[in-house]
This record gives sequence, structure tokens and C-alpha cells, in this order.
Amino acid sequence: MILQSPALVIVIPLIFAFLNPLFGWWRKGLCYPITLVALSLSFLASLHTLHIVITTGTIHYYLGGWKPPWGIEYVVDYLNAFVLVIVSFVSLMVAIYSKRSVEQELPEKIVFFYCIFLLQVTGFLGIVITGDLFNLYVFLEIASLAGYALIAVGEDGAPFASFNYVIFGTIGACFYLLGVGYLYIVTGSLNIADLSQILPNLYHSKVVLVAFAFFLVGVSIKMALFPLHVWLPDAYTYAPSTVSALLAPLMTKVGAYVMIRVMFTVFAPYFSIELIPVTTILGWMAAAAILFGAILALAQIDLKRMLAYILVSEVGYITLGVGLANRNGLTGAILHILNDAFMMLALFLVVGAIMYRSGKREISQLRYLHRKMPFTMAVFVIAALSVIGIPPTCGFFSKWYLILGAIDANKWIFVAVLLVSSLLNVILFFRCIENAYLEPVAENSSVGSELAITREESPLTMLVPTLIAGAGILSFGVLSGKIISTIIQFALPAGF
Repeated sequence: MILQSPALVIVIPLIFAFLNPLFGWWRKGLCYPITLVALSLSFLASLHTLHIVITTGTIHYYLGGWKPPWGIEYVVDYLNAFVLVIVSFVSLMVAIYSKRSVEQELPEKIVFFYCIFLLQVTGFLGIVITGDLFNLYVFLEIASLAGYALIAVGEDGAPFASFNYVIFGTIGACFYLLGVGYLYIVTGSLNIADLSQILPNLYHSKVVLVAFAFFLVGVSIKMALFPLHVWLPDAYTYAPSTVSALLAPLMTKVGAYVMIRVMFTVFAPYFSIELIPVTTILGWMAAAAILFGAILALAQIDLKRMLAYILVSEVGYITLGVGLANRNGLTGAILHILNDAFMMLALFLVVGAIMYRSGKREISQLRYLHRKMPFTMAVFVIAALSVIGIPPTCGFFSKWYLILGAIDANKWIFVAVLLVSSLLNVILFFRCIENAYLEPVAENSSVGSELAITREESPLTMLVPTLIAGAGILSFGVLSGKIISTIIQFALPAGF
């Protein structure tokens, strides 16, 4: 198990993805438990992998026994072991949540849904664990193709949103693949560890500069960094509830991981900090993303679409930490990968639960939900406070490190952007909380009477993952110091 756990993280959901249709054609009801078994085993394998990294150090796993650079290598250090656990756990929570939601929204497509769902998770996990740039591209395309299919089966407007995503996703993949090709031309290797040794002598090569630019553009499209975000709002708004709950917490975080890996592992940190002004450009793009996402979210009346624009803003927080290029900033960025994954998970699970019970999701239609769905709305409030940045929720601590990073970099304008964004988030979520909690009950209305408002919580399979997500938001806030001292400080590149 010690030697094979990195492979099992990927192999288990991949094999079960192909087994699901076989069992599903015999008995459709088996698809859900098969998916849960696969993701539970994958989560345990990723947890075990993180434990090995913490206790013994970086893992080097050679696929098929072929040594790199000729063979594909899985390299697991503190950074990707940390992200592996996040991806596998969030995927498991969404899978548990999915049963009733998928039965309601996609009753005729359950077998195929769970097959593609597992392929989506396999793609995410593969992107994170691989130590080979071309292998990363393969997993990136697996995740993208699965995402296109999952989004397309949503409500009216989903096929066009998926088509739009296909166009942008293909452009992003092409940019990334061109970057891979250019690096292979000048180095003859695609192994990340190998490239990190070869490239420093080639940093002034125009081919290497073009490759780096292609990498950043491609990854920025995939992670929906402003102004390359235009595919995201429609895709996540019209996708099925379960799909939005899977993609929103993970797709952008996996993209952020790839950005950090390329900038600070494939290339040495000083390349994008000192030789070319990449981190400065990213910092300003991130600041624009933070404000732009929050302002556009203010204009939305659809709760799910509002969350999609908030996600654009959240991508900006992570990118800002990368752009600050100092210890506190990057600590905040990596911590926010965890925190935002749970915040977006909680918020999209809540919206899915509301839609399951009422079929509505406009902000003005949230009236009396604190009485109908008290536990679900309590999680919504916790997640909202975290997005705003109120202690002791986890969102406060990652934003605190981002502010410290901005102060260390003497970028006071970024401090102002972070504070203004929190104020905008207060306005955003107060609208929702006001409608759900503070709208007075109409005394003479049978619709609004005390007798008419009965408790209708979401089913247990939906409620439990939602409560776990809410508990995670509070727990990670309390434990943020432990997480940083145990994992994140060792995940930072050398020299930070």
C-alpha cells in the first residue's frame, strides 16, 4: 500500500468509471454505491499518501517501472498531496449529495452521469499528482471533456454554455500544449523535475519565454482568471446542481495548482519574479478579478449565477497571492485553495438543496427559508461569513495572509482591494440573508402564515454533506495555524 497508494488514487476511480456502465445496464441503482466505494477508496489512498509525505518526504512513483525522463513519474510532495486530499474529499462529498439531485434532474441519464462523474474526478486527481507535463495535458483534457459533457445535460441554456466552454477550453488546451511542445524542442524532456534542472541555463531563450507565456495563458483560461473567465458564469449557472457543486470548488483550484507548479517548480521562482514581470502582471489581473467578480455579482438576481461571479472573484484571491510572490502571499494563496474549495462546496450544495425542494433560486424567492430549511440556511450563513472574511471562519485567515503579503510587498492598493471586496461581499450576502431571515411574515397571508411555513429540510444524503462542508469551514478556521505549520510551510518553494 505504501508503494502503490499514488497509483491507487488514480486507478481506482478510473477502473470504476468503466465498471459503472456495465453494472448500470444490469441494475441502474448500483451506480451510486459503486461511485461512493470508488471515491471513498481514492480518498483513503490520497490521505495515506499525504501521511507518507509528512512522515517520510516526497514520493517518486515510476509508472510501469520506467525511470524518468523516459517514463512517466508521479511525484507527490507537500503541495500536491495537500491538493489531492482536497480534491478526493470534495468529490466524495458531492457524490454522496448527488443521489436525490440526479434522480430529480437527470432520471434517464443516471448510469452515464456517474461514469462521466468518475472520469471527471480521475482527470482532476491526475492533473495534481503527475510529474510529467504531457501527462498533465492528458489528464487536463480528460477533466475538460468530462466537464463539457456534464454541463451540457443541464437545464435550458446548458448546451450553448457547454459549447462556449468547449471553445475556450480548447483554446486553453492548445496554448498549454504549444508550451509543452516548445519546452520539449529546447530540452528534450517533459519530466517536471528534469526540466527544473535544465531550464535555468535557457531562461534567455525566446523559445522558453514563448513557452512560459503559452503556459500561463492556457492555465489562466482553464482556471477562469479575469478577463479569460467568460465561459464560467453560464457554464456553472446552467449545469445540473451536482455538476456545479463538483466543478465550482475544484476546477479553478486545480488550475491554480498548475499555475503554482509551472511558475515555481518547472521554472525557478526568480524567473517570473525578477527576469520577467509576470508576478506583477498577475497581481494587477487578480486585483481586477476580485473587484470585477464582486461588482458583477451585485447585478445578479439568480443566486446560482451570483455565486458563479463570486467564484471569479475568489480565483482572483488565489492569483493575487501568487502575484505577490512572497511567503505570506503564497501561504494565503495555498490556504485559500483549501478554504475556497469548502466555501464554494457549501454554497453550491445549499443552492442545489433549495432547488431540489422549491425549484427556485432567485434571491427574492428565499423568503422564510430559515424556517423551512433551518440547517441548510445555517450552512449558507456560515459560508457567507467565510467569503466575507469574518473570524473564526476559514476565509478570514487566508485573506489575512493575503493582506500581510500585500503589506510585505508594499502594495497598499492591493490591501485596499481586499478590504473593499469584503465590503462588497457583505452587501452581496446581506441581500440573501435579509430575504431568508429578515423578511417579515405576513399576518393576513396564508402563504406567509406560521401554519403554512412547515419545515422541509433536504434529504439526509444532501443535508449531511452540506453540514460537513459547513463544519469544515469553521474547523479549518480554528486549525489554520496547524495546517500551515504542518503542511503549507513545507509546500512553499525554496527561497520563500
